[in-house]
Amino acid sequence: MIDKKNPKTIKKERRDKKLRVPVLPIEEAEIKSKATDVGLTVAEYLRNLGLGYQVPSIVDNRQVDSLLKINGDLGRLGGLIKLWLTNDKRTKLIGKSQLHLTLDSIRNTQSTMLDVIVKLKK
Repeated sequence: MIDKKNPKTIKKERRDKKLRVPVLPIEEAEIKSKATDVGLTVAEYLRNLGLGYQVPSIVDNRQVDSLLKINGDLGRLGGLIKLWLTNDKRTKLIGKSQLHLTLDSIRNTQSTMLDVIVKLKK
């Protein structure tokens, strides 16, 4: 019996049947590339697709990691501004020019984050 939530549970049985699917060379390259992108063999990739399982996406995970990194950068920048605004003695030497540089850095980071989000939506 096949468990739709966990397709690997069927691995206990021996897979001795093979299917032949004719493809063009460009289709073969694309299938292999997509299987590699998600960290599966071609057989696992096609089996998952054919049985209606959701194929995991490593690319999406990389993009999420990028967003998390950018989010962390924004948090650190916000903390620096908060520290500057509280007139903490450690920030007495920070002038308006440094604040403007920090704000510019935040804007650049937001722009980078937006670019990553747009790529993620595609």
